[in-house]
Amino acid sequence: TPMSIRRLALLIMTVLLRVSGSAMALTPTLQEEIYSPEALLYCVESGQTLYEKDADKPVKPASVTKLMTALVVFEHESDLSKKTTVSESAVNIERDSTNIALIPGEEVTLENMMYATLMQSANDAANVLAEYVGGSQEGFAQMMNDKAAELGCTGSHFVNAHGLDADGHVVTARDLARITTALLDDPRFVEIAGALMYTMPATNLHPEPRIIRSTNALISNFRVAGYIYEYATGIKTGSTPEAGYCLAASATRENRNLISVVMGCEREPGTSGSEGYIYFDETIRLFKWGFANFSTQTILDNTKRDIPEVEVTLGKDAASVTLMPDGKLTALLPNDVSAENFTYDYTLETRSVEAPVEQGQVLGTITAYFNGKSYGTLDLVATCSVERDPWLYRLDRIQKFFDNLLVRILLVVILVVIAALLLRVVLFRGRGRTGRRGYAYSGRGRYTGSRRRRG
Repeated sequence: TPMSIRRLALLIMTVLLRVSGSAMALTPTLQEEIYSPEALLYCVESGQTLYEKDADKPVKPASVTKLMTALVVFEHESDLSKKTTVSESAVNIERDSTNIALIPGEEVTLENMMYATLMQSANDAANVLAEYVGGSQEGFAQMMNDKAAELGCTGSHFVNAHGLDADGHVVTARDLARITTALLDDPRFVEIAGALMYTMPATNLHPEPRIIRSTNALISNFRVAGYIYEYATGIKTGSTPEAGYCLAASATRENRNLISVVMGCEREPGTSGSEGYIYFDETIRLFKWGFANFSTQTILDNTKRDIPEVEVTLGKDAASVTLMPDGKLTALLPNDVSAENFTYDYTLETRSVEAPVEQGQVLGTITAYFNGKSYGTLDLVATCSVERDPWLYRLDRIQKFFDNLLVRILLVVILVVIAALLLRVVLFRGRGRTGRRGYAYSGRGRYTGSRRRRG
C-alpha cells in the first residue's frame, strides 16, 4: 500500500557510503619476542592495545592481586585516616610471605595499610583492609569478583585479597590492565603507587615507626638495582613460586600514558644479586617499543571534504549543502599508518532537508575505521546556512495542502455535492416548464349560449 511504502522509505532513509583507503595491517613488530608467557601493552588515553601475547589466558597473579584490593577499598572508603584494629585472622598468613609484622590488637589507619599493601606488598596489611571493608576476607573476595564483573574482567576470579597462590585465584593480563586503568583515575592510588618510601607512624603496640619501601625496581633501587626507567610512574610487583614474576607498570612520556603487564616470568638462570629479573627488562622493552613506534595522529577533522552532499528543498540560492565533521578524532597509531589507511562510514539522517538550514546543523555522522576497528564517531554538520525561498515555500504549502488525502476527499465530497445541486436545479426547471404547457389553451371553443336580440 502507499502507506507501507512510505514507512519503508523512512526506515531506509539512512544512507551508508563507504570511502575506502587501505586496510593493510601495518602494526610494528618487536625485534625479539617477549619472553613473558602473557603480556600486554595498553595506551590509557586512546584505549588501544598496542601489543598482546596470550592476554586472555587466566593465570595466577601473585601480589598484583592487590591492585583489585586497592580498587575496592578506594571505591568504598573516601577517608583513609579511619582507624581499625588488626585481628588474629588478618595476620594468619604463610610464615615466609611478605608482611610488615602486624600484631593482633594493633591500631592502624587505612592509609598505613594501603601504603604497606601497594608499596611493600604486605599480605597482612591487605587482609586488614579486606576485613575492614568486606567484614571478612571471604566477603571481601566476593566484592572483588563483583567489581571484576562490573569492569568486564571475564577471565579473572579472586579468592583472597593478597594474591598468595590458591585454587581458582586467577587473573588475565587484559583484565589486569583494566583494573590498573580504573585505579589511575584515583589520585590517591597514583600517589601511593609511585611513592619510593613511606614512614608508618608508631602504633599502640609497635613503638617504632615502620619504614615502607617500594619493591618496583623501575622506580626504586631498594630491593634490586639497575632497572630504573626514567618515564616509569610505578604500580605493582608480585611473585610466588607458582605465579612466577609478575608486574603491572605505567610510564608517561609526552602526555602519553602506557600500561604494561607481564605475567609468569622466570628469573634468568645462573644469575644472582640484582641480575636476571627478566620481568623488569621486558617491561622496559615494551615501554621503549611503544613510545618509539607509535604516535598520536589526527585521523579525522573538519578539513575532510569528500563527503556526500545533502539535497536542500525550498532553498533560496542553493539546491544542496556540503557537510563536514564537527570536531577532531585522534588516535595512537603506528608511525607508518596515516589517515589514508582508514575507511569512513557516513550515516546521513535524510536524503534531503527542507530549508532553512543553519550552519552547524547536524545532518549525519561519520565513523573512522582501521582494520575493522572503530576509532570514533563525529557528527556531520552543514558547512553553511541556506535560506528558505518564500515563494517556493508558499507553493509547496499549497501543493502539500492539496496533496493531503483528507483534503482530497473533502474536495471530492464538495464537488459531488455541487454536482448534485446543479443536477437538481436542472431537473426542477425541466419539470416546471412541462406543467405550464398542460394548462394552455388548445383550440377554438364552441359557443352554446343564446344571442341577444337587437331591439
